[in-house]
Amino acid sequence: MQPGFLRLINTFFYSGLLRPASGTWGSLAALIVGWAIEHYLGFVPLVAATVIVTAIGFYTVPAALKDRPTDDPSEIVIDEVAGLWLAMLFPAAGFWMRDMSMVWPGPVAAFLLFRLFDIWKPGPVGRMDRLHTPQGVMLDDLVAGVFAGICTIILAALYHIVLLG
Repeated sequence: MQPGFLRLINTFFYSGLLRPASGTWGSLAALIVGWAIEHYLGFVPLVAATVIVTAIGFYTVPAALKDRPTDDPSEIVIDEVAGLWLAMLFPAAGFWMRDMSMVWPGPVAAFLLFRLFDIWKPGPVGRMDRLHTPQGVMLDDLVAGVFAGICTIILAALYHIVLLG
């Protein structure tokens, strides 16, 4: 794979080059694209896109880090894309079961919670990050995505139970 194309993918169309907080910029770009996929194409295409971007990340991150396998450069944000889209699948599934597209605050909550878990790195998220391997670069964000997705659903349930009765 050509280095320029590899950089385009790993920086998610160069959003990972924005400063400061490149992970947040990459996640914001992922939120916009993922929400558009779900809104215009549907839940199943978002599932497919999540699987595809995850597989691509597991291929391109090791290729980009072959000469420096223990690095986790901040400009590589394909892992944030995979993790956030995984988090977004949780509220998207809930809306899909009601035959509707995601509406605010579901995807925004998934984004905020994903960033919280990606930065804080509690428990298994931190363990994946401490692998210091290209696979660990991907895995910590995927675990953060699962945590964020579960918390998004819990918060939605609490909102509907407590505030809406």
